[in-house]
Amino acid sequence: MAQKETQQRAAKGLKLTDVLITIVIAAVFGVIYRIWGPMYDLLKPLGLHAEQLSYGMWFMAGTFAFLVIRKPWVALLAELAAATVEALYGGSWGVTTLVYGLLQGLGAELVFAAFRYRRVNVGVTMLAALGSAVFSLFVDSYYGYIEQLAFWNYVLFIVTRLIGSAIIAGVFAYYLTSALARTGVLNLVRPVSSKDYDALG
Repeated sequence: MAQKETQQRAAKGLKLTDVLITIVIAAVFGVIYRIWGPMYDLLKPLGLHAEQLSYGMWFMAGTFAFLVIRKPWVALLAELAAATVEALYGGSWGVTTLVYGLLQGLGAELVFAAFRYRRVNVGVTMLAALGSAVFSLFVDSYYGYIEQLAFWNYVLFIVTRLIGSAIIAGVFAYYLTSALARTGVLNLVRPVSSKDYDALG
C-alpha cells in the first residue's frame, strides 16, 4: 500500500520527459503564435473588436499542454516557453511577449490548481482559458494599450476576448486533445492512474 502511494505521488510530479514534451508542444505553439498575427489583423477592419475573438489562440499552449500531460506547472511552463519561441522568431511585442506568456500561463495554472489538477473537462478548460484572458488584460492595462477606450468600448473589448478565449483555448483545445486521446497516443505521456495501479494487483 505504501509503495503504491509512493508510486502515485511520483507519477504526479513533473519528470524530465514531461518537461521535454511540454517544451515540444510549446515550440509548436510558439510558431503558431508567430504566424497567427495576420488572422488578428484580418479581423481588425471588421470593427467592434472582432480581432479579440482570435486572441484565445495565444492562450492555447497552456491549456492544451495541461490536457495532454495533466500535471502541475505544465500550463505555466508551456505558455512561457511558447512566448519565448514566439519572441525568438521575431514576435512584434518583443520582450513584452514573455511577460504575457508568464501571466497567461499563471492564469490557466491557478484555475487547474483550484481543481487540484484532478478535474479535467471542457468547463474547467474554459475557465483556465478565461484565467489566461483575465491576466492578459492586466498586462494590457499596465502597458496602457486599452486605457484610452471609452467604458462601453472597454467592456466590448473584454467580452470579445473572453468569448474568443473560451472557444479557442477552452472548447477547441479540449476537444482536440479528446480526439488525440481516442487514438491512444496520449497514453504514452499521461501519468499512470490509481486504476492502473489497482489493475496490477
